[in-house]
Amino acid sequence: MSQLPPKSPSVPPVSEGTNSRVESLDSLSMDSFWLEVENIKQSTEAEQEECSLSDVKTQEEGEAEAEWLQDAGLSDLLGDRASENDNIVLLSTLTKTQAAAVQRRLDTYSRSRRRKNKHPVRDVRDIFGVANSEETAAEKQEPSPDQLWHNLRTSNVQRTETQDYSCTVRNPGKEEVFNMDVAYSEQAAVLLKGSFLTESRRLKDGNTLTKFKIPKGRLGVTRIGDLSAQDMKKIPTLALIELTALCDVLGFELKRNKAAKLKTTEKRLFGVPLNTLLENDQKLLPNTKVPLLLQALLSCLEKRGLETEGILRVSGSQTRIKSLEQKLERDFYTGLFRWDEVHQNDVSGLLKRFIRELPAPLLTAEYLPAFAAVQNIPDLKQRLQALNLLILILPEPNRNTLKALLEFLSKVVARENNNKMNLWNVSTVMAPNLFMHKGLPNKIPEGKEKQLAEGAADVVRMMIHYQDLLWTVSSFLVAQVRKLNESNSKRYQFCDKRIKNLLRKIHADKDKVEKNQAEPSKTVKVHSSLLLKDSLEVHLNNATRVADVLRQFQKNLCQNGWNIVNTVNLLKCNNSMECTNLLLYEVGGNIGEHCLDPDTYLLDLYHINPHAEWVIKQNPSYPRMF
Repeated sequence: MSQLPPKSPSVPPVSEGTNSRVESLDSLSMDSFWLEVENIKQSTEAEQEECSLSDVKTQEEGEAEAEWLQDAGLSDLLGDRASENDNIVLLSTLTKTQAAAVQRRLDTYSRSRRRKNKHPVRDVRDIFGVANSEETAAEKQEPSPDQLWHNLRTSNVQRTETQDYSCTVRNPGKEEVFNMDVAYSEQAAVLLKGSFLTESRRLKDGNTLTKFKIPKGRLGVTRIGDLSAQDMKKIPTLALIELTALCDVLGFELKRNKAAKLKTTEKRLFGVPLNTLLENDQKLLPNTKVPLLLQALLSCLEKRGLETEGILRVSGSQTRIKSLEQKLERDFYTGLFRWDEVHQNDVSGLLKRFIRELPAPLLTAEYLPAFAAVQNIPDLKQRLQALNLLILILPEPNRNTLKALLEFLSKVVARENNNKMNLWNVSTVMAPNLFMHKGLPNKIPEGKEKQLAEGAADVVRMMIHYQDLLWTVSSFLVAQVRKLNESNSKRYQFCDKRIKNLLRKIHADKDKVEKNQAEPSKTVKVHSSLLLKDSLEVHLNNATRVADVLRQFQKNLCQNGWNIVNTVNLLKCNNSMECTNLLLYEVGGNIGEHCLDPDTYLLDLYHINPHAEWVIKQNPSYPRMF
């Protein structure tokens, strides 16, 4: 029924060598895991004949590559009507390992089509006018990167090959650097080429998990949510290509299921697709990003359940939980449901049931096998790199819902002294609910149950413990988004008459850009969405950071006693406003909109995106100031 089969608490021994990554996991109780599996089995026995997913199966050779190319934004390479400009724009941003991953899948797809005697597929070299090698030779031997990929990646290779990879070398017992400036696959390729032997990380408990630090470069760190929706739409495509390249370098197969067809349901809450739930909830509360039912369940548990011993592990009454589900379906949106009358263990049962009853797994049917396979990567840092990319690939509703769940689970772990639920306990209880789904086939080899169960729990543990790191958009992906935007803007400028004036300005400023690169200082204007008057003029030098500009803005605001009104907000200076209430955004140029890290050095950013505007806005997480 899932990535993990139902299993009784008595577990057969694992063969020697199968658990090379986790040391002494036998000492970590898996009883909670198998007990949760039994509870799930009992609660769904009457519903086993139902299946929310149809036609879920692994893909055949050729079919898998075709779907991969579609998801990677390269579907035009599959047919005769290729939009070559679109392909060139995306391919021109790829690193050496990413380009090799794309070519490998395209060549595999081409060979499979030829074997099936279908209409011949154009070779990628034909598309871009690169000299062809003999077709027969291409079919018989593993292809190597050719001149096409060399031309497309030249600038990227020159940039990445000079990077310092010393941070990827192991330094046990100390806080380690998690490099996000260089593509993960490029880091792995350098380690492999240099024959660096990475030590397998052995996890015993939450207190001994390695600490990682993301070094803040001159451009700061970008979190999920800092980029505009338009730019975030480009991230999953780039992350999929990078994840595939990383798996290729490491020698691991990226496992994916076919996209699932969801069956409709007459229910309003449980068993409803996340997209449908959010569409309904947004009619009540616009901009809702996490289903209101899940928010209510988590809020109830945070208020009354965090101190409860065994919360999540101790199961509530299945009869009461089923009855509460029916009451919620009837009364939740009317506001008549009484949360204060529900026992905490029943609420935790409803929470787990909500996750399990989703018609598609929260980690998606397509990528649930990939999440499960992360456990096979021996090195902890590379497992986290793969998880970071998988999180970025998830659809936004799934990613936001997963984040809300993980934040709650972190709060449970933080109260371990009272509720007796440490990180491993919480992980073993939640793993079956995330990795088991009644709509997915059970293809677990016999004798592998214990190993896969421990691996699934370990993946959940990593997602809880490292969630801040996992919800970061790596700098190399942001750089690729900038390059995509630059290439697209150059192409469309020539066919959009409405921006002729902008074109003239760009051409006039073209020579100035190179000059700006060498300028030790620059004076710019910073706008504010809060103001209806002149912009703030800021003198930039190599030491000017975003935090400095926000402090300068605050100082001017208070010194001048501004009482400034716009259509939405009334801002008054009472000498108590803090910079944390304000954020600086980079808008336009080669980015849509980017909320800047307070430690971003603005002169460096100006050199990278000289045509952007900088706008100060109020932090949306703070209440508006009236």
